[in-house]
This record gives sequence, C-alpha cells and structure tokens, in this order.
Amino acid sequence: MIERYSRPEMVSIWSSAAKFRIWYEIEAHACDAQAKLGVIPQANADAVWKAKDIDFDVERINEIEAVTKHDVIAFLTHLSEIVGSDEARFVHQGMTSSDVLDTAFNVQLTKAADILITDIIKLLAALKRRAFEHKDTIRIGRSHAIHAEPITMGLTFARFYAEMDRNLSRMRAARAEIATGAISGAVGTFANIDPAVETHVCEKLGLVPEPISTQIIPRDRHAAFFATLGVIASSIENISIEIRHMQRTEVLEAEEFFSKGQKGSSAMPHKRNPVLTENLTGLSRLVRMCVIPAMENVALWHERDISHSSVERNIGPDATITLDFALFRLTSVIDKLVIYPENMIANMNKFKGLIHSQRVLLALTQKGVSREDSYNLVQQNAMRVWEQGADFLTELKADPDVMKVMTVEEIEDKFDLEYHTKHVGTIFKRIFEN
Repeated sequence: MIERYSRPEMVSIWSSAAKFRIWYEIEAHACDAQAKLGVIPQANADAVWKAKDIDFDVERINEIEAVTKHDVIAFLTHLSEIVGSDEARFVHQGMTSSDVLDTAFNVQLTKAADILITDIIKLLAALKRRAFEHKDTIRIGRSHAIHAEPITMGLTFARFYAEMDRNLSRMRAARAEIATGAISGAVGTFANIDPAVETHVCEKLGLVPEPISTQIIPRDRHAAFFATLGVIASSIENISIEIRHMQRTEVLEAEEFFSKGQKGSSAMPHKRNPVLTENLTGLSRLVRMCVIPAMENVALWHERDISHSSVERNIGPDATITLDFALFRLTSVIDKLVIYPENMIANMNKFKGLIHSQRVLLALTQKGVSREDSYNLVQQNAMRVWEQGADFLTELKADPDVMKVMTVEEIEDKFDLEYHTKHVGTIFKRIFEN
C-alpha cells in the first residue's frame, strides 16, 4: 500500500492502533463472558474495561515485542501495565493467540467489505445514470476488435452495470463468509474455555462463531474473500479496457475528462491520454496478485502453522485499500466520461454499410437461397467494400444474383439502423427492473 493509491477510511482499518483496539475488545468481552460463567471474578473483568478510553501505546508494544518476539504477548503485557498486573491476571484465560489474531483479522475484513460494498453501490449508480443517458446512442459493436453490428452506448454501460451488480452480490456473500470468529483455545477443542465465551465475543463483534476452528479459522473462507476481490478487480479492468479503446485517436468515441491545466505529456503538448483507466488496469493486477497467496494459505499443517500470517499481514491491507481506491477512481471516471455520439456514427459508417451483412444474408435464405450460397453472395460483395472502398448497398444492387431474388426496396430495408436497437428496452428492463 502506498499513499498515492489509498483513501483514509480504508487505511484506518489497518492501522496498528485500530488492530490493538480490536484485540482489546476481544479480550475484554471474553473476560465479561468468563465472569458470567464464574470462571473469573467480576471485579477483574470490570477492571479490564479501565482501558476502554485509553489509546494503546504502539511504540511501547513494539518495544516489548522486540524482547518477547511475540506480538500478542507484547500487547497483553502492555494491557497489564495499564490495568494493573493483578487485575489483568485473568486476561486471555484459556485462549490462544489465534483466537485474538484470527477474530480480529476477520473483523477488519468485514469492516473493509462494508466500505467496498458502499463503493460498488456508488459505482452502480454512476453506471445506471450513464446507461439511461445513452440508452439510444448508437455505436458499433465489435468482436475481435472488428466492426460487427450496431449496439448503443447505453447497452455498454448496462452491461457493465449488470457485471458490477453481480459483484455486489459476490461481495456481500464474501462478507458473510468471512464474518466468523473463534475463541476455542489451543487446537480448537474448547478444553480450557467454554464455548459460551466464543458466542458472547462474536455477538459483541458482529460475527458468528466458527463451527470448527482447529486452532485457526479455516483459510478457505479467506481464499473465497480474496478471490472475490480479484473478480471485482477484473471487472474494473474490463471497463477500463473498453474506455481505453474508445479513447484511441482513431476511435475517439469517448474519453476521460481532461481538466483545465491538465497535461498529457512532458514532451508532446497535444496529448490527452487515458491515464486513469490505464492506472486502473495496473491496480487491478495488484489486487489479483493477492489471490494466489490467499489460495495457498488454505493448506496449513495439522491444527495450525503460521505460514499464512506474513501473507495476510500484506494482502489484507494491500488488496482492500487498492480495490477501494480503484472503485472510487472508476466511479469518478464513469461520472465524468465524455461521450462523442457523432464519432460513433462516423466510425460505424466507415465501411459503408458492411454492418448490415447479416440481415442481407438472412433475407436471401428467406427467399429460398441456400445458406452457403447466400453467405458467398454477401461475402463477395463485402470484400469489395473492404478492398476497394466500395459502397455495400451499391454493390448489392448491382449484383444480378442478388437482384434475382430481392427487390431494391427489400435490400434497402435491411440497412435500417433502428432494427438493431428494437429490443434495447427489453434488455434494460431485465437489468434495471429485476
């Protein structure tokens, strides 16, 4: 994570101060539960809450850890300095480090998920607005980057909306899957701590108890979470690639907003580059980079090892902070994207009617010509447009084999653009009214 690609709200979740605050809440709530069970005195549980409004000294904890070489012990030692060693002697009763680390990590991930869900909702609003704004703005559809048949710019935005709406569902499901906690003690048997403690702590933290946690929360949950972030990042890149294509000089159907005073190149003053969507393509790669390590964290030795720990200390902040920034940036790009309908029409007409070839092909088959012969008739006329710059409609009218079975009026009818957009409303209803 670097400051350039981060936003404060998400960054704050991963600060050391925020982490230690969650650790403290886990320990304090566990003490409350232990007191209710009669395992520890209520007075000791109450004493732990003396630290409720105190900022933990991160430097002091780091200083202790430099000696203990154990972060949880360092934190507990500092907590006892605040609360008093006698009062704090029941803190962490029957617990193991993973109870604190894993439960806290999942709290952080759920908080991060809440921000990402809000980000996606805002992006969806921008995509929906632009979809309806350009519902009937005709542009050429492309396959293999080559002109295919007409679509509308609204359909392009609607397609991205539908994709991001699926991502919203995925993100909500990923949040639900990761929102578990474990206070089950060494190797997860509850031998030294009552399961009621876990239930109490999870309830207070907005989690559900992990059904079976060994000594750690199973990492298939985390793999699914980070895989979801990777899918969302891929969708961001998908949208970004389309915008980058549209901004190419020879296309210029849309471009990123270019603000007053903005510079595109240190060498060429004329440049207006798609720097934001290029940046988003790169950020998407960074998020996906975290997916494979998360997958590899699933396979751990026996009831636990810590090979996952160093990975998660990196990918937890990096993936969520980067994705949050990318979603925010993409929303701004969509909101401000400049659309050029005139260029869309000009591009579509560049090859003089070729985009209507399928309609002519189908019309010939309806007239009794075999599909193979119909294809050959249309293609030979189309190739003259490609190779000689001819006009497709003119070529068809001059072809005696075509004119044997079709009238001029029937051929011209196949060049109606509105034919291609007659079901746009149906598609919009499927996407925006379900």
